Amino acid sequence: MKDNSKEHSKSALPKPPAEIEIAPAPVIDEHGPEEEPKKSTKSIIVSMVIAFGIGLGIYALPTPEGLSPAGHRFLALLITVIILWVSEAVSIGVTALIAGGSLILFNIQKPAAAWQPFASPAVMFVLMIMMFGVILNEAGVAKRLLHVIVKAAGTNVKRLSLVIAIAGAFLSAIFHDATITIILMFSILPVFAAMGITPQKSNNLSKFFMILIPLAASAGGFGTLLGGGRNPVMVDTLKNVTGYEMGFVEFALRNFPLVLLSAIVTWAVCYLVFRPKEKELPASITAEKLSPMSTQEKGVIGFFSLAFVLWSLTDITKVHYSVVAAGVLGLIFSFRLVSFKAVIAKFPWESWIVFGAGVSMGIAMLDTGAGKWLAGQFIPMLEGQSWVVVFFGSGVIGSVMSSFMSNSAATALILPITIPMAQSMGIPEAAIALSAPISTSFIMLVIGCPPTIIAYSTGYFSQLDFIKVAVPWAILCLLAVSIGAAIYWPLTGFPTLPFLGIR
Repeated sequence: MKDNSKEHSKSALPKPPAEIEIAPAPVIDEHGPEEEPKKSTKSIIVSMVIAFGIGLGIYALPTPEGLSPAGHRFLALLITVIILWVSEAVSIGVTALIAGGSLILFNIQKPAAAWQPFASPAVMFVLMIMMFGVILNEAGVAKRLLHVIVKAAGTNVKRLSLVIAIAGAFLSAIFHDATITIILMFSILPVFAAMGITPQKSNNLSKFFMILIPLAASAGGFGTLLGGGRNPVMVDTLKNVTGYEMGFVEFALRNFPLVLLSAIVTWAVCYLVFRPKEKELPASITAEKLSPMSTQEKGVIGFFSLAFVLWSLTDITKVHYSVVAAGVLGLIFSFRLVSFKAVIAKFPWESWIVFGAGVSMGIAMLDTGAGKWLAGQFIPMLEGQSWVVVFFGSGVIGSVMSSFMSNSAATALILPITIPMAQSMGIPEAAIALSAPISTSFIMLVIGCPPTIIAYSTGYFSQLDFIKVAVPWAILCLLAVSIGAAIYWPLTGFPTLPFLGIR
């Protein structure tokens, strides 16, 4: 608790502006993770009965027309796994492994197809990005990052969080969202450590920031073609289906300004759901200036900057981003800037396994045709509507789909359905096509993208906490961007685009 006696000092002279002191912010303690709060046996049994009961009930239903038997079995398994994940009746890592095994047991996927996604390029990249986070903390770079942020934004919680939301969203339009999440997240973790806020004692302040950062990073990824794989997938699909080629500059012109809307909505929703009691960062975490930068910090920052540069050039070099991450990690460990054993000991393995299971389930959704069937059930409801309604409606479908699979896969799944529909309705195909990379930035489950699973690995919020924010956040972001596009796009000369969607 803050000592208020010091505030009533005999001296009435004003004090100089204080600096933030950064205490270490461990991801996992040297002696292992702190013990999780135990659920009662009754709550575990009830959650498991509900999960398996609903799953069996779906399986017992007749297979719907157009859905394969494997797809039917997959949907029953998916609902069961989601309930187990959200209720956290058992460890989410255990549920993730059970999900992979169940894909084989129920003849949904072959063994190789079920387990290989756990080591896919995307999953391995997330593993290495998480390692970067542990390294930033181990080397002491986190306190440097927070020092810069607080210098720019101040210690007011509202102002600081809004700056983080906007900066995170716009930076993620250029750099990988997982990287931006790591940088911002490990900048703010030391504040919690200095305030005595641990994952087991998490409050609204820690939940607010730890959910805000990954959602802001995800919300900005549609801003340019550099923001994520879903963006070039959309451009390629649009060209293949319609012949219309949207270049880098046009894509950025249409989308980049809309990132501001998604950033502000992200901040507002997170603040309303987990409104912190704290108005300012407390005086107890202020102290003297930082010491000079060590050789270890300089080395880590230098190699991390090298990774940024190389990631930005992947379109030119054609070197996969996971190769860049592996190479830079190799340099950091080879020069002994950080102990490899220390990073391994503090690595959040459970969350990484959960992300692998999410990718595996997403691939199964594609392979069994369950994803296409689900999209086909809702898309026809949009026929005959204005382009704004179609944009928003197809966006909701994209948001839901990307909550279970990679946003690139969700984009590739939706576009072959929505583009022909737009053509048949006389709606500009490019406008509806853009809804896919935009909407797949707004996920509703923690397994939906690397930034959210990285933040979840810290233990400061539960999946239920996340859903409280993510579901209204996704819908409101889609609504804000839809209205923003309806007003802004016609002003940019989008071909034949009716103002405000009035045809």
